[in-house]
Amino acid sequence: MNIIILGAGQVGSTVATELAREEANEITIVDKDQAILSELQDRLDLRTICGNGSYPNILEMAGADDADMLIALTNSDEINMMACQIASSIFHTPTKIARIRSSEYLRNPDLFSPESIPVDFMISPESLVTDYIHHLIEHPSALQVLDFAGGKVQLAAVKAYDSGPLVGHAIKTVRQHMPDIDMRVAAIFRDGQSIKPSAECIVEAGDEVYFIAAREHIPAVLSEMRKLEKPIKRVMLAGGGNIGGQLAALLEKDYQVKVIERFAGRAKQLSGMLDSSIVLLGDAADPDLLTEESIESMDIFCALTNDDEANILSSMLAKRLGAKKVMSLINRPAYVDLVESGLIDIAISPHQVTIGTLLAHIRRGDVVAVHALRRGSAEAIEAIAHGDKSSSKVVGRSIEQIKLPVGVTISAIVRGDEVVIAHHDTMIESEDHVILFLTDKKKISDVERLFQVGFTYF
Repeated sequence: MNIIILGAGQVGSTVATELAREEANEITIVDKDQAILSELQDRLDLRTICGNGSYPNILEMAGADDADMLIALTNSDEINMMACQIASSIFHTPTKIARIRSSEYLRNPDLFSPESIPVDFMISPESLVTDYIHHLIEHPSALQVLDFAGGKVQLAAVKAYDSGPLVGHAIKTVRQHMPDIDMRVAAIFRDGQSIKPSAECIVEAGDEVYFIAAREHIPAVLSEMRKLEKPIKRVMLAGGGNIGGQLAALLEKDYQVKVIERFAGRAKQLSGMLDSSIVLLGDAADPDLLTEESIESMDIFCALTNDDEANILSSMLAKRLGAKKVMSLINRPAYVDLVESGLIDIAISPHQVTIGTLLAHIRRGDVVAVHALRRGSAEAIEAIAHGDKSSSKVVGRSIEQIKLPVGVTISAIVRGDEVVIAHHDTMIESEDHVILFLTDKKKISDVERLFQVGFTYF
């Protein structure tokens, strides 16, 4: 696929890195900063163009005439929208994706249509990250909670700990304790390596265990896999920007929320926006402020500023002062593994949260959802099966009859409103939403081909 990416910032660079790794993609990235482009070109197989991505001549230089897709990811909503308009009007680019941050635009989706602003798909990283963190707070025992099939199915990850209910036991014992709940262990990662989750597999301390179940069963399975934790009541957010403000508005309906914001103007604005949340003007890395605001009574502390170092420092401080669980928004991939091995419970990478939404529009076959796992080293995919037994490689076959690539497993199927946890004899029907787990991303193209319909399907 011939893809043009506008913007080589943190989101754009991550997307370019991800897509350039796949041999089927030809990537051109456009940015006004030549130094960033040079660094990307040194380590990735892609083309770079220095200039303003909304200028017709720059898009022409980038190859917009032959592009299959334009992904506009600059920090300017207006540049992103204008680039999509020009790509449509002049170059007739088939698919146009734009990053839209402003709530004023997001509240008016009718603006984006072929007759007005021709953006085929909008992504709002801030909204995606907000929803992601909200899931984690709803399920405090989990490292990750992801939706499939409109939320009918969820994939959750937990970490096994010494003396915990998982450690030293075979996977089959989990199901024995919950005979009325159908669930499946999709993958286990041990010391960064994937372990095939057979029924006899013994869980060890430190393992990351990924399981899938119907949404309503997730809390019960989590409580079986982790010790019961007290319900979350108090949440403190460091940073009241787009993510912090949106998250506080979501949380204040069910929790006692405090927001620390260092800029007076934004703090005043938040006070007017929020109903019951307490907004504090100050520095979240100030131990006196945290102590004064009873940090030791907080169930969750979440650092959400734009500064990685400030987030890491305030989270570590909050943990040391008594916060029960701390999360930190971290943009630099090199920091993520580093901090999760220390005092920070969960490091949240906004780029890995965002990349899945983009990949769902890029993957071949009818792929409707993609979630990056293990900092992008693995993926969970939702694909729709089409055709019949003569035109499809999956329809009309049981899972054991499907020639799945090594490292790929089918975990669940959603058929209408019914959730079917996958077993070896489960049959796949046309229009089923099939949820797959890939521990080896090199197998992506093989999975895409499985779900492409042959010529006999009309």
